[in-house]
Amino acid sequence: MIEITLPDGKVLEYASGITPYEVARDISEGLARNVISASFNGNTVETVTPLKEDGALVLYTWNDEAGKKAFWHSSSHVLAQALEELYPGVKLTIGPAIENGFYYDVDFGEHTVSEKDFDAIEKKALEIARGKHDFKMREVSKADALAHYKEEGNDFKVELIENLQDGDITFCDHSTFTDLCRGGHIPNTGIIKAFKVLNVAGAYWRGDENRPQLTRVYGISFPKQKDLKEYLELLEEAKKRDHRKLGKELELFTFSQRVGQGLPLWLPKGAALRERLENFLKQAQKKAGYEMVVSPHIGQKELYVTSGHYAKYGEDSFQPIHTPKEDEEFLLKPMNCPHHCEIYRARPFSYRELPKRYAEFGTVYRYEQSGELHGLTRVRGFTQDDAHIFCTNDQLDAEFKNVIDLSLYVLGSLGFENFRAQVSVRDPENPEKYIGSSDNWDKAEQAIINAATEKGLDFVIEPGEAAFYGPKLDFMVRDALGRQWQLGTIQVDYNLPERFDLTYKGSDNELHRPVMIHRAPFGSMERFVALLLEHTGGNLPLWLVPEQAILLPVSEKHEKYAEKVLNSLENREIRALVDARSETVGKKIREAELAKYPFMIIVGDQEAEEGKISVRRHGGGDLGSLTVEAFADLIQKEINSTLKTFESKLN
Repeated sequence: MIEITLPDGKVLEYASGITPYEVARDISEGLARNVISASFNGNTVETVTPLKEDGALVLYTWNDEAGKKAFWHSSSHVLAQALEELYPGVKLTIGPAIENGFYYDVDFGEHTVSEKDFDAIEKKALEIARGKHDFKMREVSKADALAHYKEEGNDFKVELIENLQDGDITFCDHSTFTDLCRGGHIPNTGIIKAFKVLNVAGAYWRGDENRPQLTRVYGISFPKQKDLKEYLELLEEAKKRDHRKLGKELELFTFSQRVGQGLPLWLPKGAALRERLENFLKQAQKKAGYEMVVSPHIGQKELYVTSGHYAKYGEDSFQPIHTPKEDEEFLLKPMNCPHHCEIYRARPFSYRELPKRYAEFGTVYRYEQSGELHGLTRVRGFTQDDAHIFCTNDQLDAEFKNVIDLSLYVLGSLGFENFRAQVSVRDPENPEKYIGSSDNWDKAEQAIINAATEKGLDFVIEPGEAAFYGPKLDFMVRDALGRQWQLGTIQVDYNLPERFDLTYKGSDNELHRPVMIHRAPFGSMERFVALLLEHTGGNLPLWLVPEQAILLPVSEKHEKYAEKVLNSLENREIRALVDARSETVGKKIREAELAKYPFMIIVGDQEAEEGKISVRRHGGGDLGSLTVEAFADLIQKEINSTLKTFESKLN
């Protein structure tokens, strides 16, 4: 007999060999009908895997993230089988589940696949799914696995297997299809009721642009047709909110091939928006005791060797800059933290002077592969709202919680209120990925968990997601379309202070090592603006939008009064402009709606005579006739109510 512990702590006793499905059926027939995946003692298992020891069992349905992952991973197998049957001789590589759906990277050889082929692939995949084929795992020796793929001539799979240990290799079979796989499947293909190929793209083998280029086929699947319909409607809405489209329409930013891929150019309206974001955070930081610093865009290679960034990110950085001096090399700055360590080192500190909080809007550079660049969300040059706090061990808890408060203030003020926190810790199976002692890591991880718990955050712990020098707390935000993004991060670091030999004199008159906190509420200005545009659909918060109002004179004779109103608004710090084009008011209103101006102010004979303005709100209809003062008060009141709602987080 074995004991099975459920998530609620209940312990059930069964004969050895019972399967997760049978446990689900014992709990309820309804659960048995819906369970599609499981984990046992933290390891993903099939619903038909025999359980032969005591352990903790978690059962997953489609409503669980792990359930969706198993569903989409299984669907990638079905996609692969469909591609093999439709395009004989293709070579399969890898096909993981992703946040929404799955993909499979394929070497199509002489074949080509485009959008016109999607219908045929979908029909073949659904035909396979309707066969209700069971997914069956089996262990394979390394020799047999290599022989199988060498016979097929699939060098990609051979390379994967050569890096695996004998005894850890498994294949998954369904229908007539076999694939190298570690497991984690739904019971059978029949559960897949809806299947859609979304797009194809180029992808290098193992992400290396010096390796063969493959075709990445993206897809998504669902247990119900209506789920697919809702998802496709969401995709259409996402296209309308694409920050690249909105950035062009709102004249915020552009890119130039002459300047270089992944290097955004901020237009006047975009630069003004950035400046307002920076000033907003600077004001909050000043209240929280931060000091602004400035560091150069380059640094000697040795700086990043000392910090460990060169060893970890050297391949993703731009190539070293060689000066006329022999053996002198500089790098474009990939991170701000080494520079801030050197700022701290500029003079000795006493414990009485800590914490020191250095903040900078510092631009950094990383050579992302061209195929991975995407608008503002993946660029080669970006500005981080970086800050580094140097404090004592005793101050760490309070400082970390203060940074949580600052992050919540920033996210809330900009409309990102639907989020969960993620505590990112080491991967216990790959300690070589990290620098520093195990003791320091233990202290840092526990400090983050304690702070998140005391602040009442809803958080999960994610092994393997830590930075190479320390664990972190990430804010995983859901936007208006339900998509999840990582916004804002806080990291505890005992390692860089050691590498840079940072010290302070304690009350015992001895030198001690400070703790370092890294934090960036926005993350990067570029990515944050992109996500804000998509979250709001371009309808930015009133305090942030480039122009809060546009004045629409009815005819040329009303332009003088419009300019007078504009001056009055500007004197009250309301951002506005006049549309003096020779167009009808109706056309001006329609175009102002499309341009997402929050308010449209119409001025004609009656308004000029009464000394008032007629106000329309974007998407909200007429607000009637108002004085300029009343309109300015309306805007200021709305801005204040937004920001003051979250200001308590800073107190």
